[in-house]
Amino acid sequence: MDDESRPLATAGNARDLTRGPVGGTLLLFALPILASNVLQSLNGSVNAIWVGRFLGEAALAAVANANNIMFFLLGAVFGVGMAATILVAQAIGRNDLLGAKQAIGTSLSFFVGVSVVIALLGFPLSRHILAWMGTPAEALPLAESYLRIIFIAMPAMYLFALLTAILRGSGDTRTPFWFLLLVVALDVILVPLLMFGVGPLPRMGIAGAAMATLICNVVGLAAMLAWLRHRDHPLWLDASERHYLRPDPRILKALVIKGVPMGLQMVLVSLAMLMMISLVNRQGLAWTSAYAATLQLWNYVQMPAMAIGAACSSMAAQNVGAGRWDRVDATARTGILFNVLLTGSLIAPTVLLAHHSLGLFLPADSIALEHANHLNRIAVWSFLFFGVTFVISGVVRSTGAVLVPLLILAAALWGVRIPFALALQPVLGVDAIWWSFPVSALCAMLLSLAYYRWGRWREARMLADRRTEGEPDEETVDSIALPATVQTASTSAVADCCPRTTPHRHLADGRVVPVTD
Repeated sequence: MDDESRPLATAGNARDLTRGPVGGTLLLFALPILASNVLQSLNGSVNAIWVGRFLGEAALAAVANANNIMFFLLGAVFGVGMAATILVAQAIGRNDLLGAKQAIGTSLSFFVGVSVVIALLGFPLSRHILAWMGTPAEALPLAESYLRIIFIAMPAMYLFALLTAILRGSGDTRTPFWFLLLVVALDVILVPLLMFGVGPLPRMGIAGAAMATLICNVVGLAAMLAWLRHRDHPLWLDASERHYLRPDPRILKALVIKGVPMGLQMVLVSLAMLMMISLVNRQGLAWTSAYAATLQLWNYVQMPAMAIGAACSSMAAQNVGAGRWDRVDATARTGILFNVLLTGSLIAPTVLLAHHSLGLFLPADSIALEHANHLNRIAVWSFLFFGVTFVISGVVRSTGAVLVPLLILAAALWGVRIPFALALQPVLGVDAIWWSFPVSALCAMLLSLAYYRWGRWREARMLADRRTEGEPDEETVDSIALPATVQTASTSAVADCCPRTTPHRHLADGRVVPVTD
């Protein structure tokens, strides 16, 4: 059996997300993502402990400001990565290796080009960006030295994230976990060595934490690429397939049209976070340090939502490709249930044990510790609503419906959160900032549930990711907006008569038939 016809969902560490019990399949698929989120959060927390406890509150505030910029830059291309992931997952669902490789090649070229441009522009502009954010004067020099190195690390970070997303789209969450474990382990070792100049290493201070990030991501990216090549992974582009790296105009158009709205969602979140930290900066260094420490704690609270939501997106996309609409709906319901149970189970201990947890990042006699406990009690409840929204958005995006989730997010953040935080400060004081989190998150959840129930997201389509010579243009077929009932009936019929491991083609009249030799 050649590469073009072998079942893809069973290749390597990939999991077939179109079969088996939805709950069990989703949970097993999500566990490595959750473990990856734990690793990333632990890594960030360990770094924050080193910085906050040994370099001081100004250094911790510097890292918080610089990291907000880093998350914004990652979010700026997040949408294109998500679009690539959906194209790959849908291709895996219909056992289309050629379509998956075409999407991967174009995405890699796009990410390399964009990340290099960002690195070249961001390095000299770091101080200006931080000053525009209102970074406290005491933290500005530290933040600049940290951020300049982060800009250099951007290409490796972008490509590592893209490969992780592509593998998850193929149904493999274990491989990205192991390579992330390598990155985190190296980072934990290198941060104190480079910060304090142990042995022959130079004493770099806060810049040492950023240098560790650069080194670890380069090593992790190189190791993942070497592993994919060594295993002759089905999605690896060998020497005879390097032509896929030339951007395909049709795929690039699909990535941009579908990816830009998804990317704008992350940009809106990042910009809102930048606005929020700017509002917090106005309250003084104590509140900024308190907010920075609380963000470390919130990373753990949101982990179940992030893991289950990411798993739901890949699982739904594969089932869309396979025509299993019943499993798409079941994925959404199960994902919401898991999020409510897991996130809810974390909120209570987070409030009860906040003083001890936040004390890891702040001195015991600091006023910032009292501030952090106060704001956490108010705002942490927002993640219960956030989890539901994250699942719904992931599921509806898996079909190519990207505009309405963007509008919902814009309304929640910029129509509710920011105005609430600004307008009610004369009444609530600084608490207006913290109450804006649960209020806006609740609005986003209600709007997302309404769109899932009454919206036409099931009729959306990603643009065609494959055109074979002599076959009908799939874009013409896939872009036809059929009623949801017709879609469900037709795709269910196809699933019943044609196993997903059998190659098939779309005909101009809308039928799908097996491809025979």
